[in-house]
Amino acid sequence: MKFVLAPDSFKESMTAAEVCQAMEKGIRKAIPEAEIISVPMADGGEGTTDSLIDATNGQKHFLTVTDPLGKKVNAYYGILGDQKTAIIEMAQASGLTYVAKNNRTPETIMRTTTYGTGELINDALKHNVNKIIIGLGGSSTNDGGAGMAQAIGVKFFDQANHEITTKLGGGDLNKIAKIDLSAINPQLKDVQILIASDVTNPLTGQNGASAVFGPQKGADAQTVEKLDQNLSHYATLIQQTIKKDVATIPGSGAAGGLGAGLLAFTNATIHHGVELIAHETHLADKIKGADFVFTGEGGTDFQTKFGKTPYGVAQIAKKENIPVISLAGYLGEGIEQLYDEGFTAIFGILDKAEDIHQALKDGPKNIERTTENIVRLIISTKKDELLLILFLYQFFN
Repeated sequence: MKFVLAPDSFKESMTAAEVCQAMEKGIRKAIPEAEIISVPMADGGEGTTDSLIDATNGQKHFLTVTDPLGKKVNAYYGILGDQKTAIIEMAQASGLTYVAKNNRTPETIMRTTTYGTGELINDALKHNVNKIIIGLGGSSTNDGGAGMAQAIGVKFFDQANHEITTKLGGGDLNKIAKIDLSAINPQLKDVQILIASDVTNPLTGQNGASAVFGPQKGADAQTVEKLDQNLSHYATLIQQTIKKDVATIPGSGAAGGLGAGLLAFTNATIHHGVELIAHETHLADKIKGADFVFTGEGGTDFQTKFGKTPYGVAQIAKKENIPVISLAGYLGEGIEQLYDEGFTAIFGILDKAEDIHQALKDGPKNIERTTENIVRLIISTKKDELLLILFLYQFFN
């Protein structure tokens, strides 16, 4: 019997690879000889680098970069098993975790920068890659990718024609009067940049980066307005300089406008995160001929169908008419909507009420036990009968 394991990470509990390991232990307790293919997954957010490294036998590369507030921090990116593809999570260098909750203020968001993300890109280019995947989840920034652009060689000048050498944040964009691309890293012209993000917000306006995401990073109403004006000014200069209208492109507002910066200064294209990761891991090919696909995430509810990893996995398996079993740390509202989207059954993994810290600690054990129980049901039941039982289980619970 063939099982394909394609879960996301369980945030703060297990990486996607660790979830696969726990699932495999559970399966082998019931079917020691089972054929098992593990494909750690992600959707472009936290854990994407680790998932693709694990799925392709790639390697981590560590370096010191500039964090959002200008301090030096240790970060890493991945080179995948093909040795031609790099994977970068912008949050490794420019993430919200670098800004303490009590420091997420209007003053702070005006100066946070994506410069460190540009440093990651530069270092990845040293490995002669021909493709870089950049996940845009978890940003602390609102600089339109201007800091990143400085790091890769774009020069910005003020009205006095002096180069702006300070690392640009969102509050500085109104100072820019001219953009010069003559010194941009020459290796970029031959490298495909793929943005992994499910954010479709434009750069500016009421649905833009500042208005929608600024408040969670510390912006008050006045700061949101100022940041949006600055991004509009920045977008106008980009259009005048390189004839790209990044202000209204869906996804250009991702990661505080880093999407716009990548679209403007590289040959980047935006893709749905889970679809991109599935393509890179060849998930569709690995699923063919499987008897069951197991997936999962930390929490499953109606939002799962809006592009989260289990949904993407289920869509691929649905094309092959393969049953999909999904596991979750907790089950929220609206999961019944998922049964029309390729999910056969969805199981919570907790066996008793316990505090969140213990539940996170017990994640691997709970995954293993739940998977074993499901597989023991599978081997004692014909598949058609199993599908009926699983349906009835969900109906009555």
